[in-house]
Amino acid sequence: MLNRRSFLTRVAAAPVLASATAHAATASFPDFLADVAAEARRSGIADETVRRAFAMIRPNDKVLELDRRQPEFTLTWEQYRDGRLSQTRIQRGQQVFAENQALLDAVWRRYQVSPRIVVAIWGLETNYGGFTGNFNVVEALATLAWDGRRHEFFRKELLAALRILQDGDVTPEQMRGSYAGAMGNPQFMPSSFERLAVDFDGDGRRDIWSSTADSVASIANYLARSGWRDDERWGREVRLPPNFDPALAGRGTRRPLRDWLRMGVTAADGTALPPLEMETSILLPGSGGGQAFAVYKNFHVIRRYNPSDYYALVIGLLSDRVA
Repeated sequence: MLNRRSFLTRVAAAPVLASATAHAATASFPDFLADVAAEARRSGIADETVRRAFAMIRPNDKVLELDRRQPEFTLTWEQYRDGRLSQTRIQRGQQVFAENQALLDAVWRRYQVSPRIVVAIWGLETNYGGFTGNFNVVEALATLAWDGRRHEFFRKELLAALRILQDGDVTPEQMRGSYAGAMGNPQFMPSSFERLAVDFDGDGRRDIWSSTADSVASIANYLARSGWRDDERWGREVRLPPNFDPALAGRGTRRPLRDWLRMGVTAADGTALPPLEMETSILLPGSGGGQAFAVYKNFHVIRRYNPSDYYALVIGLLSDRVA
């Protein structure tokens, strides 16, 4: 067994394996780390950064268990909605919104993204920072990259994590997150952090772990860069006419809102909607006779954060309730 000193020496100085893209799990974990270290060195990451990041890490069985665990059932829309739109989450969101009003206004002025949506994403991702994950991100990513199921993806994320450490935004000890490597209040993967995290409080670090300013601004920047339109809502619940053809529902059918109104679509309370030209789809997430939604371009922007209709709908509904 390698002791700590010989292991770290091997990581820092071992030659490149024959193929960096070979199935990672065919190598031992120390050899895999040595290969990543060599690639990191070639890309300009300092040996000391790698040594600190890789110190004492090992394959994490819990990470592998969570990665391989298959859900026993698929949640219905009603189960998903009710499990996430709790009164506790809504009330906490209202409190967070009020406590951070000045900050959220400043973030809105810079990024022109609805503060309500930003708070809703923060609330759904980590319960407003209540739980951001307790896995060592480097260890989790290294485990998943070595194991091999999606080794190319996780290897790239591991190298991105090393670059973040090199830049000094966070220490290895502070870089905690989910079993899949999603980090901090916004749950950014390392590559998303590199592209979209911001230093909003001006302290020289992009700190999505402990800085509320950096966290909410980074969420807003993500949405702004994804095409958010500040002059439109995300969508709304609607009432459909009795003769509505369900085959017209779905994200693939997009028509001006005025066209849907001509078919008899109204607001959920039965009142008329403005006959606008904004591109609109009708979604029927639940079983027959359940809720219906008219969703606009910003709904699709929310899906860039998480490509799930259920997720984007809950974010929209939570955002309507927190402010």
